[in-house]
Amino acid sequence: MNEYEVYIEEINPCGGSQHAKKSIIEVETESPQTYVKENGRFPIIEINKNANSDEVIITGDGNGYYIRYTFSE
Repeated sequence: MNEYEVYIEEINPCGGSQHAKKSIIEVETESPQTYVKENGRFPIIEINKNANSDEVIITGDGNGYYIRYTFSE
């Protein structure tokens, strides 16, 4: 299992990214995708890498609610 620091941003349609609820947690998981599939509230919409090669997973409900998970080893 790998250990990750996860930065979570919960974005709602009214506030957008600037008013997102933000938190940081530490998790042990086989892969970031597995963690989000098992523990996320919404289905995965997009998977990317940022400039630091961290994995960024975006989930959402299709109505403007998004949760962005950034996994750093």
